Amino acid sequence: MKSSKNSGFMVVEILIAVSIITVSVLATMFVAQKSIHVSRQAFHSAQAAFLLEEGAEAVRIVRDNAWSNVSGLVNGTTYYPTFSAGTWTLSTTTSNIVGIFNRSVTVDGVNRDNTTKDIVSSGGVSDTGTRLVTVTVSWQEGSTTVSKSLQFYIMDIFS
Repeated sequence: MKSSKNSGFMVVEILIAVSIITVSVLATMFVAQKSIHVSRQAFHSAQAAFLLEEGAEAVRIVRDNAWSNVSGLVNGTTYYPTFSAGTWTLSTTTSNIVGIFNRSVTVDGVNRDNTTKDIVSSGGVSDTGTRLVTVTVSWQEGSTTVSKSLQFYIMDIFS
């Protein structure tokens, strides 16, 4: 009788030990999976930052080739940086896909205050020698579309 009580208690101890080990292994697997997901997101964000910077440089090169390349762009239209014939151009037809990333550029006009010559969001006078450029990089991260943008002003520095 004594041995059946001990063996019953031993089964309970084994069940508890197996449960603890199972929960520990599952928790470790969950943490590992989450850390892989987070490091993949960080890697993609770093790549996107480089693509944003390259997009900004592409727009500067387009400007350096001729200000009319920038001043002739239509406000709010989506353009795609394209590298061909040894230089960068902006195209409305050829999307710029680099791996999983889609990169685009939009430009907008800039207004300045008549008195201070500061850039203003409304009112003022149109400044034909300055444009607001937005470079955007987007990609799929699982079922979510992630998007990063970089805004900067570009000026006609050669006139």
